[in-house]
Amino acid sequence: MPTTSAPAPDPLALEAQVCLAMSAAARSLVAFYRPLLEPLGLTHPQYLAMLALWQHGPLALRELADLLHLEPGTTSPLVRRLEALGLVERARSRDDERALAIRLTDAGRALRAQAEGIPAAMVGRLGLRVEEVQRVRESAELLLAACERAVGAP
Repeated sequence: MPTTSAPAPDPLALEAQVCLAMSAAARSLVAFYRPLLEPLGLTHPQYLAMLALWQHGPLALRELADLLHLEPGTTSPLVRRLEALGLVERARSRDDERALAIRLTDAGRALRAQAEGIPAAMVGRLGLRVEEVQRVRESAELLLAACERAVGAP
């Protein structure tokens, strides 16, 4: 008796594409952050830059760009906007005149206290357990690292 096999899955099925799921999730997540960041006067990219500076600062522009997985040309206007807000200052590095150092101002350091509740608020608003959010972050990091290896990025 002949058996009929199920048709092969369509490799171009929209719902099967990891790129759709990741880009839609990224847009939704950034929008989800917006109400928490508005009281701080920050956009999501500015928040990420501030997180990097709170953790690692002061940083050279190139270091900040690398931490944010951005090009320096994209990071520079972001830093200029943070400077206009009075949260950071840019200065030439003492060690290397070609390098631009980004340092937090007193206002930038003070903003950290207001931001400390954002991660817990996000997890609470999402209705997920911390472990679930951690798994998603680890999966995204795995995918990011694989993409960077595949294109030869740092």
